[in-house]
Amino acid sequence: MIDEKEFIQQLLDPKTQNTAFQKLLSDYQKPLYYHIRNIVLNHDDADDVLQNTFVKVFQYLKNFKGESKLFSWMYRIATNEALTFLNQKAKLNGITAEDLQNKTIDNLKADSYFDGDEIQIKLQKAIVTLPEKQQLVFKMKYFEELKYEEIAEILGTSVGALKASYHHAVKKIELYVTSN
Repeated sequence: MIDEKEFIQQLLDPKTQNTAFQKLLSDYQKPLYYHIRNIVLNHDDADDVLQNTFVKVFQYLKNFKGESKLFSWMYRIATNEALTFLNQKAKLNGITAEDLQNKTIDNLKADSYFDGDEIQIKLQKAIVTLPEKQQLVFKMKYFEELKYEEIAEILGTSVGALKASYHHAVKKIELYVTSN
């Protein structure tokens, strides 16, 4: 197993770039897809955002300073791409991002890639009511089972703040689920 700095050098070297990028894709395509899918909810949108994410990773890799793990840096790009996508799509449709998410949730049952039930739909509706940061923290912790340290690196915040956000998110979701 090569270390991360050596791998990044392989990604930047024109001679080894293609092979290294194939490895990057095989290692990160699936986790990044699910991360993006948790944010945008729709399979086709997630595919589009994933493609944009890898384009940006490839485009900006030369600027990667190694201050965080490559994994965290790529997740940050994926998160920003997904949020930007949602905001642009909402703006295009003349609605808020929350309204767009609610509309997407209503369409989840028709999505052949969604295998959840009514409880999952209710959970998604509860998550949409949360502020954006709480949504991200909850989804990354609950669905992706990332550690607080990883989430802190991805979102650029402290572990303490994340734990508080997650706690508040869980309480709000519990309240939503029991009262609706």
